[in-house]
Amino acid sequence: MNFIDKIKKSQMLNNSLLCVGLDSDVRLIPSHLKLESNPLFKFNKNVIDCTSGAICSYKINSAFYEACGQEGIAQLKLTFDYIHAKHPEIPVILDAKRGDIGSSNEAYADYAFKYLDADAITLNPYLGKDALRPFLDQKDKGCVIICKTSNPKSGEFQDLIVNNCPFYLLIAKSVNDYWNYNQNCCLVVGATHPHDLRKIRRAVGDMFLLVPGIGNQGGDLRKTLQYGLTNSNGLIINASRSIIFADPTKNFSITAGLEASKLKDEINKIKNML
Repeated sequence: MNFIDKIKKSQMLNNSLLCVGLDSDVRLIPSHLKLESNPLFKFNKNVIDCTSGAICSYKINSAFYEACGQEGIAQLKLTFDYIHAKHPEIPVILDAKRGDIGSSNEAYADYAFKYLDADAITLNPYLGKDALRPFLDQKDKGCVIICKTSNPKSGEFQDLIVNNCPFYLLIAKSVNDYWNYNQNCCLVVGATHPHDLRKIRRAVGDMFLLVPGIGNQGGDLRKTLQYGLTNSNGLIINASRSIIFADPTKNFSITAGLEASKLKDEINKIKNML
């Protein structure tokens, strides 16, 4: 089963468009876990156990694990293995934003897909289609390509006009028209720019959009759903810190589960009203 089919099945199974980001910053996890071995993995395991019924996917940002050196990478691997073993129906996205020349990308693809067994990976389009072929050629894996990001100054380059078209929209059209030959591409589009999301949706049809920016970044959930939904859903709505770090106490995982369920229900309520 390829990534797109897996995400559709997971969304249907849990009636959820919510993706929880395991951006597990060791500085922010509850203090009692910091005294234990594999604290990031234990934090993740508890969050996963309490959120798995309310979500359609997990997104794991590699940076927070790389920052902890070899122990962090080992805990990243443990997290992937745990999800695949306990919740094989839930796809896992490696948020690594890779983008390099072809031979380097072959190694990055091996790391993501063979070592970690990620279902999808976020990618930087700057080096172009040919450089990303080691990812694009993986028919069963998802390629989630950065398009319009959620940070406030994303327009510095992304909004530049190229051939009478904003650069972010040029990326969207290129991915849709030329890069998606295996029907395994998605785009990253921030909820903090709903009108740009609307333009992207019109350009790419039913392509799935991974939407960060809901939660602490203040993205507009209603407009995201209004402008981004398709007949096959077409959205993977990510929330990270607002869920996993909602409670600094020993009850952190229970609170994470409650927050995930709350956001899932809010998404579905708005969805059903549209």
